[in-house]
Amino acid sequence: MSAPTAEIEVGEEMVAGFAKRGLGQVQAATTRDRGVGPFKRLVLRGAMVIDGTGAPPWGPADIVVENGRITQVEAVGVPGLPINSARRPQSGDHEIDCTGKFVTPGFIDCHAHIGTPFHAENGEMLPADYVYKLWLAHGVTSVREAGTMNGLAWTQQQAADADEGKIAAPTLYPYVYFPAVNDYLKTIYTPEQGREWLRKAHAKGARGVKFFGAPPAIMQAALDESKKLGLRTCCHHAQLSVGRMNSLRTARWGLTSTEHAYGIPEALFDGRTLQTVADDYNYNDEYMRFATAGQTFLQAARPGSAKWNEVIEAFLEAGHTFVPTMNVYDSNRDLMRARRADWHDEYTDSTTWKYFQPQRGGHGAYFYRWSVKNEVEWKESFSILMTFLNEYKNRGGRVCAGSDSGFMYQVYGFGFVRELELLQEAGFSPLEVMRAATSHAAELLGIEDEAGILEVGRRADILVHDQNPLTDFKLLYGTGAVRLNEETNGPEFKRCLQKTIRGGMVFDVDELLSDVREMVAGTWPDASGTPRTK
Repeated sequence: MSAPTAEIEVGEEMVAGFAKRGLGQVQAATTRDRGVGPFKRLVLRGAMVIDGTGAPPWGPADIVVENGRITQVEAVGVPGLPINSARRPQSGDHEIDCTGKFVTPGFIDCHAHIGTPFHAENGEMLPADYVYKLWLAHGVTSVREAGTMNGLAWTQQQAADADEGKIAAPTLYPYVYFPAVNDYLKTIYTPEQGREWLRKAHAKGARGVKFFGAPPAIMQAALDESKKLGLRTCCHHAQLSVGRMNSLRTARWGLTSTEHAYGIPEALFDGRTLQTVADDYNYNDEYMRFATAGQTFLQAARPGSAKWNEVIEAFLEAGHTFVPTMNVYDSNRDLMRARRADWHDEYTDSTTWKYFQPQRGGHGAYFYRWSVKNEVEWKESFSILMTFLNEYKNRGGRVCAGSDSGFMYQVYGFGFVRELELLQEAGFSPLEVMRAATSHAAELLGIEDEAGILEVGRRADILVHDQNPLTDFKLLYGTGAVRLNEETNGPEFKRCLQKTIRGGMVFDVDELLSDVREMVAGTWPDASGTPRTK
């Protein structure tokens, strides 16, 4: 006997659940006030190319874009000699001089959200333009929207408007939330209900499915059905279900990617099957939840052990991908650093900032008891996770960059760049980090023929940098990175990303950042520009 399924439109369960809590949607973007093009023929001249495959930089090269697609990548010289004018492509109706500059593929954020309705509890949210412009200003040209918290139809309309150039936004790939776990969202109770729901989601154009877990029979059936339908899948292995299904078990059932790190240490348990928790543990207490999550890797098999190697090989055999989103948990290692990040003053709006503060009931706002002990445990857990990710990559596995910003002091765009830093900290070389954010990310999303590599036939998602970003990913932050001005002997901020080209549309990063600063200033009482203390 099956429980009845609530009469909620497929893909809108998340919105209905938020409505029950008095939360609303993010205000949609409606117009494009920045960016030029796409052009019939756009030409980038004299660039050094970092193509996203892992190949080292080369150049100079001219790149031709016609109607939003790369149609020519032409080597036009060698270092130390004049450009060979005979090899240069014909003129375009718009040209960008890239002499002395570097170009890379646009970045792909593999785990992101277009704002979060949770913030509505603290005031009026900034519109989606705030998120989109921060993404574009940090080079993010494609986004896997992991859960469509504003609803599938809403996200699909924003995606269509972005593709048509009606709004300034990355290419959006909506993954719809599978409602089979949380009581206030749950509408699926049987495997067949799950299969039917997925068929409807596929028919409505969902690009993939986001899981938080489910009863095992439902989860296994759902992953089987998703594979039949060609839907990619990702999962946040919530602690309320991970005791029945860790990351390895779902990977063997066909899950495409594990999000965050939940479920990985549980697969590594040796001599136990469940994590030890305190006698007064309550998952609904956010401090308890995240403090305990910082201990999970500490109870698992250690790097280099037989169990460790066995699990890595099993994930490799399953062809699994990891999207660790380490940046969103980075505050757990050093709360003060995260709270005082350079960008908060000008780029974090008041509603988001209020949401970040310690509060009961706010998701990710659990710092009301955070201690040195908590930070030490999370640092140790990060070290083990990073070792796991680096070994997995070294053995041929795929690890991709995702941000999950909007929580725990991580802000859109900035959080993605922080993820690149953390992958390098884990042992990835700069070229491997770039590949994780471009070509490997495109493979994960199934868009490897569209994006991720600077190559003829691909969508023209191109970033123009005035310095080599591989030398220091901090140069990608919208604030830039602090450097010494030799003339003044004082500090200044340097940034490398100058232009973001999305499907042939050219966006000036300075303009995007200026718009965001203006939006943010308007959310604070001292919008006139008076310095504020946070």
